[in-house]
Amino acid sequence: MTRKVFILLLCLALAFTAAACSAKPAEKPQDKPAEDTPAQKTAVAVAGIAGPTGVGLANMMAADFTSETNDYTFTVATAPDEVVGKFASGEVQIASVPTNLAATLNKKLNGDVQMLALNTAGVLYILENGDSVHSVADLKGKTVWSTGQGANPEYVLRYVLTRNGLDPDKDVTLEFLGENSELVAKLAKGEAEVALVPEPAATTVMTKNQNLRVALSMDEQWTALNTGSRLVMGCVVAKKSWVAENKAAVDAFLTEYKASIEAAAKDPDKTAALCEEKGIVAAAAIAKAAIPRCNLIFVAGQEMKATVEGYFQVLFDANPASVGGALPADDFYYAG
Repeated sequence: MTRKVFILLLCLALAFTAAACSAKPAEKPQDKPAEDTPAQKTAVAVAGIAGPTGVGLANMMAADFTSETNDYTFTVATAPDEVVGKFASGEVQIASVPTNLAATLNKKLNGDVQMLALNTAGVLYILENGDSVHSVADLKGKTVWSTGQGANPEYVLRYVLTRNGLDPDKDVTLEFLGENSELVAKLAKGEAEVALVPEPAATTVMTKNQNLRVALSMDEQWTALNTGSRLVMGCVVAKKSWVAENKAAVDAFLTEYKASIEAAAKDPDKTAALCEEKGIVAAAAIAKAAIPRCNLIFVAGQEMKATVEGYFQVLFDANPASVGGALPADDFYYAG
């Protein structure tokens, strides 16, 4: 009986062993490959102002432009005040504005503004209805018409005159008008012989009066003074607090913005058409002729401060309030 039980148990053990050997091991479920999920883009509202400081944005506003990092929306204002309100409220994260406005905004917002890059050099030109002005010295005894009394145009003109040995109050007669449209009308009718005119108004009026010519570029005259700085009239800014939280978005914008500015020089026809379409310049023909004289630049990082601080100093010396009452501190300039 014991032997039978032993044999039975042995048979059962062999049967179980065979079953175990023949059974296939359980297959481990394969990990499914993770689905690629696109990174969420940063929403960035950008505002520009119609005119030279807005031209650099035109190619970023094209329908075929895409950004891998940012989701942009663009607005074009007709006056700086429109941009200031939206920027201060946070409705706009990045704005293209006059450089001195960037400084005054920084003061107004208690230091919460950073200049990201310079975008526009001098856009002021001496136009003459004739052919007698070929140097600053030739302005002696002339009446020079302009807009911007108590603002950048007057300060720049007075500085260039003074540095060239002319007394703005004795050697030259300065006559100021309230609006560029008044200045254009006076030049178009031949009622003004010499005037300081910004682009694109300069190009516009030269199409209306064929006798007008560009006599002097204020940008070239400023550079000839060898001050180490440049006449820089436009820049892009963002709130310092927003920059600190969105560095990747800021750096991506600067890369794309630089390419947009460079595209304006490479393809002026496309850029001019975009300027008309987006309301940056009234007509593509005017924009195409004006773009070379808009002096578009892209200066960022450490070079930015050295390029603009001499201009800020001139404005401060003329009227401290024009730059917010004090020269901007080092942290005003975005270092990257």
